[in-house]
Amino acid sequence: MDTFIQFTEYIINSSISMGPLFIEYMQSGGAVMWPLAASVIVLWYALGFRFHTLNRGSKANVRNLVRKFSEEIRTEPKGLIDGAIVEAIAVLKEYGDDLFRRKYIDDKFDLTKAKIRQYSRLIKSIVMVAPLIGLLGTVIGMIETFDSLASAQLFSQSGGIAGGISQALFTTQLGLIVAVPGLIIGRILDKKANNMELELEQIKDILCSEER
Repeated sequence: MDTFIQFTEYIINSSISMGPLFIEYMQSGGAVMWPLAASVIVLWYALGFRFHTLNRGSKANVRNLVRKFSEEIRTEPKGLIDGAIVEAIAVLKEYGDDLFRRKYIDDKFDLTKAKIRQYSRLIKSIVMVAPLIGLLGTVIGMIETFDSLASAQLFSQSGGIAGGISQALFTTQLGLIVAVPGLIIGRILDKKANNMELELEQIKDILCSEER
C-alpha cells in the first residue's frame, strides 16, 4: 500500500513539473498544436476501446467452440466470438430447420459486427488528417518566418532564421507522432477485426450446414 501511495505521489509530482514544459512546447508550435494534442487523446481512447472490445474469448478454433457450446460443455461466453456462438445456437433452437435461419443469425450478428467495427473509421481519419494538420502548421510557421525576415524582425529574436524554422517544424513532428503509432496499432487491430468477421461467417457455415 505504501509503495502504491509513493508511486501515485511520484506520478502527480512528475505531471506538475512537466506541465510548464508541455505548455511551452505547445505554444512553440502555434495554435495548430492544440488540435493535434486533442487528436492524440481521441486517437488513443479509440485505440484503447478497440483493443478492449476486440476480445475474441477462447483461443480454441471455431469448430471446437461450436461443439462445446452445442453440447453445453461450456455455457459462459468469454468474448465476442463466444457470445456470437451462443446467440447463433439460441437462434437455431428457436427456429429449427427454418430455411431463413441463416438470415436470422445474420440479424443477430449485426450488433457484434458493429462492435467489431466501432471507431475504426475514426482512427483511420485521425491517422490521415494529423500529418496534414501538422504540415499546415509548418506552412503557417514558415510564412511567419519569412514575413519576419522581410521586415528584419527575425534577426532581433534569438535563433534567427534557424530558430523560426525549428519552431515551424514542431507541428509536423507532432503530426507524425500522432499518425505513426496510430497507423501501426490501427492496422494490427483491423487485422484482428477482419479475422473475427471471418470467424462469424465460419460460425454460420458450421451451424447452418446440412450435415449438422
